[in-house]
Amino acid sequence: MDKVKAGIIGTGNISGIYFQNGSRFESLEIVACADIDVERAIAKGAEYGVRGCSVEELLADPEIEMVINLTIPKAHAPVSLQALEAGKHVYVEKPLAVTCGEGREVLELAGRKGLLVGSAPDTFLGGGIQTCIKLIEEGAIGTPIGATAFMMSGGHESWHPSPEFYYQAGGGPMFDMGPYYLTALVAMLGPIRRVTGSARISFPERTITSQPKAGTVIPVEVPTHIAGVIDFESGPVATIITSFDVKGGSTLPRIEVYGSDGTLVVPDPNTFGGPVLLSRAGAREWIEVPLTHGYTGNSRGVGAADMAKAIRTGRPYRANGALAYHVLEAMHGFHAASEEGRHYVMVSTCAKPAPLPAGLPEFTLD
Repeated sequence: MDKVKAGIIGTGNISGIYFQNGSRFESLEIVACADIDVERAIAKGAEYGVRGCSVEELLADPEIEMVINLTIPKAHAPVSLQALEAGKHVYVEKPLAVTCGEGREVLELAGRKGLLVGSAPDTFLGGGIQTCIKLIEEGAIGTPIGATAFMMSGGHESWHPSPEFYYQAGGGPMFDMGPYYLTALVAMLGPIRRVTGSARISFPERTITSQPKAGTVIPVEVPTHIAGVIDFESGPVATIITSFDVKGGSTLPRIEVYGSDGTLVVPDPNTFGGPVLLSRAGAREWIEVPLTHGYTGNSRGVGAADMAKAIRTGRPYRANGALAYHVLEAMHGFHAASEEGRHYVMVSTCAKPAPLPAGLPEFTLD
């Protein structure tokens, strides 16, 4: 099978891992990169042995079938639309778009043109969460009843070189980290029926303490502490908190799933590995469950490679646009519920992503 040739647009902080992993997959080859700052693209391309160029040059290249869009959130939809208009399949970093309207526009254009859209996060394809999915489907905790999910952080201004966008539209803890948690929950429990919640901006300004922008003051435009409740179509009820306002640290678990016969401790959904812990009803101690699937290191790009395999074979792919849009709508739902004092009933739905086969050779998908 010929690899799908892809170009990366956006050569910022996250791009390195996509360059490192991209061409190692059986279905994908990174051949070029572009950025609004062409000199940065050329330098990044030289670092990883690919051609660096302008966005216009990359989109005009007939050899490139797929664009991996790693721009900042507010550019996700415009760049994805530009790539689709150029006849390229698109895999975009999370979130799919800033607004639901933009997200629908991306999916509708792709549908009209017969092109595929995929979106990060793909961490749910890692060995940790895939093991959890297998355990749930095998009945290890009985019938799922509920879940908790906590992303407790003090914010990114202490370590990120350019953290401003985390506090602008498309940012905040729900839009930055919520996709990892919500995608993992949907992958384990299925689509969401409705959400509700409360949200606030705790600190109207943030001061950057990381280099090179230490001392810069950031105005905060989006909620930075969101507490929500999720009702899943299959019945479970989950609690979620995402926060950039926890300055003293937290001991809360990342995700737990509660069933009629036991509890499952799910690993950090921003990672690909374990540990996975299981406690059955009546047990007095936790058991660490050996991981049943591969992709346990930093495997970012596996979702793009899975989509590339779908381009070649026509089979379904897992980190798809319908899943990403469902998560995007849910994130907006928490904000809308807080502003309007109500439950937000989801308009969209999605299929629960098919699990990866266990025992795959490294960098393969089937």
